This record gives sequence, structure tokens and C-alpha cells, in this order.
Amino acid sequence: MKKLVLLSLLATLALAQNPRVYSALGDVIYDNVSKIEKLKQIAEFSILESKIDEYVEDVRNAKKDGFSIESKDKNINKGEYLGKLRELSKSNDFFVIEVKNYFVESIKTQDNRLFTAIINSGLIDTKAHKQEIVNYYLKHSSDLDASEVIQGFLDEDVAIKKRTKTSKEIKKHIEASNIKRIRQRDKRLEEAVKKSLEDELIQKKKVIRENQERELSGN
Repeated sequence: MKKLVLLSLLATLALAQNPRVYSALGDVIYDNVSKIEKLKQIAEFSILESKIDEYVEDVRNAKKDGFSIESKDKNINKGEYLGKLRELSKSNDFFVIEVKNYFVESIKTQDNRLFTAIINSGLIDTKAHKQEIVNYYLKHSSDLDASEVIQGFLDEDVAIKKRTKTSKEIKKHIEASNIKRIRQRDKRLEEAVKKSLEDELIQKKKVIRENQERELSGN
């Protein structure tokens, strides 16, 4: 029983991994395919449903070919596999561009439903559009739930503000310490100068007194 569970786990892990051959091109395709498949849940992509299904099937077949090449299966041509990846890469880019276009449109038309679906699709660079996303949310917060992406940005901003506040407090403390140290140094210098002048005055008085005593004694 334990062996069956272990074999099942290993099989799951194997399926989760991508073929290493041409991974620079393949990883993006394989990592995005499940996200692209979920686009069918967004109404605006319903007209592309058959195209998405066909694309998903092609990606899965290509992934099988990639693993076959790794296992030294001579029935799979490596050059043809690379050609498939290049074509799939173009389709991947098409879907990513469509998602970005709908992101722009959702903000323009103030479509909260579409906006939320797009930023949670995983196919848009949310970090690159962070300010636009946060600004839109703040403008529509009464009608829009803070999704995981938005909440992450809000938490991040709070942390940044907290760090900035802490940084300002530290800077203020350092400046206060410097001012205190300078004042203490100036006070020591002032006391040193005062003592020097007092010593000099005492010495002069001593000399004058000695001169007067010599004059009175006739020496």
C-alpha cells in the first residue's frame, strides 16, 4: 500500500515538472497553459473557447513529446518539437496580449467584474501595473472586494509606510544624538577656554603682585 502511494506521489511530481529540453521556451508555455485554460471562465473569452481547448490539447501533446525526447525516444524528432514550441509560443503571446487588452478596457469602462477576473488570471504582470491596480481599487473599493493580488499590494504599502516611518524615527534619533554630541563638545571647549583665560588672568595677577612687592621692598 505504501509503495502504491509513493508511486502515485512520484507520478504526480513527474507530471508537475516540465521537459528540460528547450526549457527556456517551453517553461513559459507549460506554466501558462492552465491559466489560459481558465480564461474560458471569463465571459469575454467565450468566443475563444474552441481555440483555447485546441491550444491546451496541443500543449499537452507537446509536453509528452518533450518527455519522450528526454527518455531518448527516437520516434520523436527534436527539431519538429522545437518548431511546435515556437508555434505554441506565438499562441501563448496572443492570449497574454488579449488579457492585457482586456485589463486596459476594464479600467476604461470601469468594469469591476472584468477587472477582478483579469488581475487574478495570473497572465498579467501585476507588479508592472501595481499603481494602476491600487488606484482603481481605491476608486472603487466600496464595490470591489480586495482580492489576493490587491490585498498583497495594500499590505506591502502598509509595510513600506511602516518601514519609512521607522526609518524617519531612526534618522530623527540620529540627528538628535548628533546635535546633543555637538552641544556637549562645544560646552567642553567653552569650559576649557574659560578655564584657560582664568588661569592666564591668575598668572598675570601673580606677576603683577610679585612686581609690586619687589618695588615696595626696593629691590
